[in-house]
Order: sequence, then C-alpha cells, then structure tokens
Amino acid sequence: MRQILELLERDAQLSHDTLATMTGIPVADVRAAVAAWEASGAIRRYKAVVNWDAVDDDPTSEMVTAFIDVSLAPARGVGFDDVAERIARFPEVRSVYLVSGSQDLRCTVDGRSIRAVSDFVSQKLSTIDRVRATATHFVLKTYKRDGDSFATPDPDHRLPVTP
Repeated sequence: MRQILELLERDAQLSHDTLATMTGIPVADVRAAVAAWEASGAIRRYKAVVNWDAVDDDPTSEMVTAFIDVSLAPARGVGFDDVAERIARFPEVRSVYLVSGSQDLRCTVDGRSIRAVSDFVSQKLSTIDRVRATATHFVLKTYKRDGDSFATPDPDHRLPVTP
C-alpha cells in the first residue's frame, strides 16, 4: 500500500485504475485506501509543482522565497512545539521544520519583495517570545524543488537515423 502513496506523491493525477495497474492491487482496494488516507489526513492535498520562472505573463507579480533559520529558547514541557505551531499559522510561512545544528527551526517564507520578507522577520517573527535570533537566506534561483528539476534539458545533437 505504501507504493500507492509514493506514486501519488510523484504524480497526483494518476487515476485509481492506473494505480491499480502499476501496483497490481485491485482497483476497489486502491479506491478504498486512497479514500481512507484522505479521510484520516494522511493525504493532506493534491498539488502541482510550478516553475514560476517559466511563466512570463506578469513579471511584476514575482515572488521572493527565503529560508529563515530561527534560534529559540526551549520551554519546559513543550520544547519548541508551541513556537513552531505559532510560526506555522502565519500566511507567509510555507513550511516549518525542527532541525539539528546551530539553529532550531528552518522556515520557508514567501513574500512579494525582499522588503516584505524582511518586514515579516523584523515585525512578526523576531518579536515572538523565546525567539533568540534569526538568519535569513533569500533564494536566488531554483534548480530543483519537490523532486522536480527546473533545468532545461540539453538538446539532442545526435543525427537522426532512419531505417
């Protein structure tokens, strides 16, 4: 059954029939498993991975992405969970991870400009109790996201062969 989830994670548009063919599991079982995972929250949502740099319809709507490392003072009984959950509620925040190393949390934040992200960090994030320090890293170019490469494939320079 894990194989179904792995296939859906790679391509959420796969039909139940296709999943059944690929896994050898009966269609009814695939349909029931997917419905159960959706109901339990194991499958959170289905999404498309978009290369926004390839969409030139409005260059003024460009978004800025930043990784923000956050150093926290832990609290007895909750550790970092309460602060991480509070940070996750901000609409600018796409993801929050508890990480090992010199920082405690790594957040991914989107904004309309570098200024918007910097305002978020200075006015909202750094003012939260127990936040000791932040380090912001702006994304300059995306090469790969969610397992999908954004690199343009090299053209095939081989000569065509015909029978």
